[in-house]
Amino acid sequence: MAIRIGANPIGWSNDDMTELGGHIPLEQCLREAQEAGFVGMELGNKFPRKIETLRATLAEYGHSLVSGWYSSELLTRSVQDELVNLRPHLDLLKGCGADVLVFAETSNAIHGDINIPLSQRPVLRDEDWAEFGKRVTEVGDATLAEGIRLVYHHHMGTIVQSEEDIHTFMRVTGPSVHLLLDTGHATWGGADPAKLAAQYKSRISHVHTKDVRSHVMEKAADSNMSFLEAVIAGVYTVPGDGMIDFAATLKELSGYQGWIVVEAEQYSDTISALSFAQMGYTNLVGYLREANLID
Repeated sequence: MAIRIGANPIGWSNDDMTELGGHIPLEQCLREAQEAGFVGMELGNKFPRKIETLRATLAEYGHSLVSGWYSSELLTRSVQDELVNLRPHLDLLKGCGADVLVFAETSNAIHGDINIPLSQRPVLRDEDWAEFGKRVTEVGDATLAEGIRLVYHHHMGTIVQSEEDIHTFMRVTGPSVHLLLDTGHATWGGADPAKLAAQYKSRISHVHTKDVRSHVMEKAADSNMSFLEAVIAGVYTVPGDGMIDFAATLKELSGYQGWIVVEAEQYSDTISALSFAQMGYTNLVGYLREANLID
């Protein structure tokens, strides 16, 4: 599969704080994403969860299903219980032609709580990493056997946030588990996305592109903000509207095949989601061409 450019509906309606863009109907999101140039969408809270309905809804606007976020709880439940809980979501992805599963551990995550600052995010003890990696790998083995690659989403406010966390996670997981490289979460978490791309190129099977506004990121740290407070303040934006060197990052992904997704949080109802989608798509295409990943 060549590179395809998808969008995440979080640019229209936020999943962690549903009042952000909550009034925007799914049809508007899909229509505007198509107008901006996107050919695929990731799942959000407004999407139907029946295979036939979802396929028809996406097809009406020329979209394929890219993937969908799954919140795991492997720190508190067994692999078998996790696979049982995952089953409906996995079947939906398979039935709609997706081939990657966006997976993140959330049993003790704080990114969805506006009252908990990021300084209080969970940190996994050194002695617990091996067992966590083993469990994720077992889930990854099981989903890959069904044709779906587990791609792990490092994320602010979770146990895989920092550069060190990412390196440790990749070391303790097996080959069935790949990385979802998220440029925005990497940068805010203290990592260089270009260096991550270079080091883990062979195990990167999904990419989220969002930019970071450096002044908001610094304010979030100085003010001890929660993840959602920083999102509302505008820490994230679309590629080309912040501090990240996307051309340098994408150049490290030479030979990559799969989806590259614009995933930038909707943080204000006063800003047109369509205009930001168009900006993100246009800028990303330019960066991909600069990196010689597309013609």
